[in-house]
Amino acid sequence: MLRKVKRSLIAIVLIIVVLFAGWRGYIGYLEHAGKIAAPTSGQWLRSSEDKPYPDVNRYPHMWILVSKHQQRVYLINHNKVLYTMYASTGTGKNNNTPSGFYHIQAERGDSFYNNKSGEGANFWVSWKDHGIYLFHSVPVDRDGHYDKSEAAKLGKSAASHGCVRLSIQDARWLYQNIKQGTRVIITS
Repeated sequence: MLRKVKRSLIAIVLIIVVLFAGWRGYIGYLEHAGKIAAPTSGQWLRSSEDKPYPDVNRYPHMWILVSKHQQRVYLINHNKVLYTMYASTGTGKNNNTPSGFYHIQAERGDSFYNNKSGEGANFWVSWKDHGIYLFHSVPVDRDGHYDKSEAAKLGKSAASHGCVRLSIQDARWLYQNIKQGTRVIITS
């Protein structure tokens, strides 16, 4: 019961900050706090930061912020950025990554392939519509080979069909560690 009350209070504080300071100000603060260098060649193969990923058991109130403007994913505990990941979100009108408040859902898997889009990915975790909108690795082709030209866009530009693409290592960590129910906030 106390845990639910704390979560509700955190959500209320976030909403108040957003209403009074606006997303832009709040996101600017977090982006500054979680600033990492521009992605380098082959960054899609590695972890986004040269430090250990956070221990989700040490941070039971950790949440995820996706900034479409910055093409970054922030792992946050209260208002402290614990880890920043390079990302590529949806490309626009027909392939938009929806903004809003979500939660990590139960669905996850080690790989998928979509015949309609002609690509798949590894290490996926659902955050909207139970397997439709995902965090996942940079894309793979029918044979499971990574698409290097698409992977090179990671952290630089929107490139997905609406999911949130991550480096292979970042996607693997999320798949193996992030807890169902973790709050996900996606901003433009």
